[in-house]
Amino acid sequence: MGLRHSRIIGGMASTLHVTVPDAGWVDRLADLDDIDLTVWDFASPQPERYVDIAVRPYTVAAAGLEVLDPARIGLVQSQALGFDGVEETLPAGISYANAVGVHEESTAELAVALLLASQREIDRYAREAGQWNRRFTASLIDRRIMLLGHGGIGIEVEKRLDGFGAVLVRVAGHRREDERGTVHGSDELSDLLPTVDVVVLAVPLTEATTGLVDDDFLAALPDGAIVVNVSRGKVVDTDAVVRQSGRIRLAADVTDPEPLPPEHALWSTPGVLISPHVGGMSSAMQPRIDAVVRRQVARLLEGKEPSDVVVPRR
Repeated sequence: MGLRHSRIIGGMASTLHVTVPDAGWVDRLADLDDIDLTVWDFASPQPERYVDIAVRPYTVAAAGLEVLDPARIGLVQSQALGFDGVEETLPAGISYANAVGVHEESTAELAVALLLASQREIDRYAREAGQWNRRFTASLIDRRIMLLGHGGIGIEVEKRLDGFGAVLVRVAGHRREDERGTVHGSDELSDLLPTVDVVVLAVPLTEATTGLVDDDFLAALPDGAIVVNVSRGKVVDTDAVVRQSGRIRLAADVTDPEPLPPEHALWSTPGVLISPHVGGMSSAMQPRIDAVVRRQVARLLEGKEPSDVVVPRR
């Protein structure tokens, strides 16, 4: 059943058609006017009528988009920030928007949690349940932490690390200055890596960043350094991490391959801490993705183009 609202333009009824992936959305968006709201999970056949906005289930996968009929859909609204492979998969004639402002804070929160857990060896204490093994561990205080990637997630990580007593070394694509000082360029990496104790990866997956953290990258880091990956699994050469076992630590919310098979060597590699790509999966997600959809509805009702379109209609 759809929740139907109508508006009058020039004496004629006009309705925005919106689909959502499950019935919970219908209740949360029930107050919206001028929309016809129905449930479509992208697994069942595409609705026969034209859909102005189709909200995808929460997934980072591009698979399944290739079967969409562009004659019956205008905008696909993702609940994820990443959109790897979407441009190559999405049929021409459909726009695709990602979920800006939904996951950055939660992912940054998890990045700091992974870093702290790895640095203070909390995962090791957990594995030693029932034992009282006291030991000195490394602190974040006085450490040099590289934030590699200074976009939405990187900025939120920076905010959360402020106050830990660490020195932050910020790196983006190009060198620039801001109100907090220097953001180094990626061409400075070879000089900076030997000087830092931690690298937090928050870069998008591009041709340039695929396999960025390889043997040479890891070899440039000092012994005992931690790499925290909350960007994309393919940014890190998994085999290189295994080869550097015992010298370099990894705390990662994303892996390559993903999901990581149970028998994969990374699970048993010393100094590796893994969470199963849950950076954005917190209580903060629902109200933020609801707000994104509400803003998109408002823009289309006002005759504006949707915001945060990462793959425009072609």
